[in-house]
Amino acid sequence: MPGSIGNTATLPTYHLSPEEYLAIERNAASKSEYLDGVMYAMAGGSERHNLIVGNIVTELNLKLRATDCRVYPSDLKVRVPGSRALFYPDVSVVCGEPRFADEARDVVLNPVLIVEVLSEGTAAFDPGKKVQAYQSIETLREYVLVAQDENVVEDFLRQENSHWLYTRASGLDASIQLSSVECEIALRDIYSKTA
Repeated sequence: MPGSIGNTATLPTYHLSPEEYLAIERNAASKSEYLDGVMYAMAGGSERHNLIVGNIVTELNLKLRATDCRVYPSDLKVRVPGSRALFYPDVSVVCGEPRFADEARDVVLNPVLIVEVLSEGTAAFDPGKKVQAYQSIETLREYVLVAQDENVVEDFLRQENSHWLYTRASGLDASIQLSSVECEIALRDIYSKTA
């Protein structure tokens, strides 16, 4: 019987355009990311997550103060040009003049560095689909994943042949070299006050 509970037919899925997503997102009370026409609600960050993000923003702002680079926390969206993907990276850095998607100036198109702090909810999504999407941004030179449950930072640096060089730093005595913005950050500073 059509419409019965046992029917295996599925309802049609409606996919939003990037413009429809932005119209909804700009008026929403909570944040959602967008991939291939679907909005994904974002969970709130834990205290540890927020401390790590704050530490990274602080360190980058201090180290990049005398440069033309701007450090943005997680309220600025990044759009992957030529795709149906908009994300809220935990930290993004733009060097030179930022390019925005429109006059609202809340969606940047030209990050050189993106940092994501992993949580249980994002640990599977961030290293997979997000990495693939981010790596298609022509201006992006570096992508960094920061673990929450251990003192580990993984760095992906774009090479001339569009391959990505992987580096892993672990332990509070280690540091990570961020070649895209020519600075180094100690893991001790990234994980400050999180123990």
